[in-house]
Amino acid sequence: MRRVGVLMHLAADDPEGQSRLAAFLQGLQEAGWAVGRNVNIDVRWAAGEADRFRKYAMELVALAPDVILTSAPPSIRAMQQATRTVPIVFVLVPDAVGTGIVDSLARPGGNATGFMSYEYTLSGKWLELLKEIAPGVTRAAVIRDAALSVGPAQFGVIQAVAPSLRVEVNPVNTRDAGEIERAIAAFAGSPNGGLIVTASASAIAHRDLIVTLAARHKLPAVYHRRVYLTNGGLMSYGPDFTDQFRRAAGYVDRILKGEKPADLPVQSPTKYELVINLKTTKALGLDVPATLLARADEVIE
Repeated sequence: MRRVGVLMHLAADDPEGQSRLAAFLQGLQEAGWAVGRNVNIDVRWAAGEADRFRKYAMELVALAPDVILTSAPPSIRAMQQATRTVPIVFVLVPDAVGTGIVDSLARPGGNATGFMSYEYTLSGKWLELLKEIAPGVTRAAVIRDAALSVGPAQFGVIQAVAPSLRVEVNPVNTRDAGEIERAIAAFAGSPNGGLIVTASASAIAHRDLIVTLAARHKLPAVYHRRVYLTNGGLMSYGPDFTDQFRRAAGYVDRILKGEKPADLPVQSPTKYELVINLKTTKALGLDVPATLLARADEVIE
């Protein structure tokens, strides 16, 4: 009987987290691992809280797992502080080298490897899509997590693209719900505004609030994940993260069969999806270009 630990950054009752965990378990099953027969799975849900990341990382290591799956940067950082010997497979990490999680993408070194969530160049695409679906936008608030290196990095790419699109961009930090609400309300006081929500665990944790504020202030918004659109978000473009959890099961399988994380290269996303919510476009009075609709992987009626 082998043992696999899982540290999720979402809450246990979050449907997105449950679908990702299900994809991971399905991937393990396809590789020949059956829960209760030849593998046990220990899952902890941190719900975005720093204290829980540290607590659950220590709990999982104490269970002496053969390998641990972590999701998002806070999970992998907590786990690497808890152990430098137990193999770790991470997902949803945007800059594994820049944050010091691995030595290099080709040869990670150490006890961790996994799957990157983004390449920074993707960030400029969000502003291009915002301008395409809402041509009147001349100002964009960019929600980011300034406490992580990826927050300023994503904003930097958007800022570099902005002059060519004649859009002024302003950062909005995500330290807490109050800061987000105050900043968006102040930004919405002037006309021709739009919103870009970059990739971060804190933005995901506040996603219901962000979508509500975008609707309240009539701000066209582009999000980094499809999950925002289930609650009324306008448009998203980014990797298929459920697919990453399925692929992560393949790395866990290889480690359980004797391979070392240091020898498994960190992989980039292979599937991207553009999703548009037509109900929200109508509420905002937007006419979606036919060319944009044709490129969409999914259209929510």
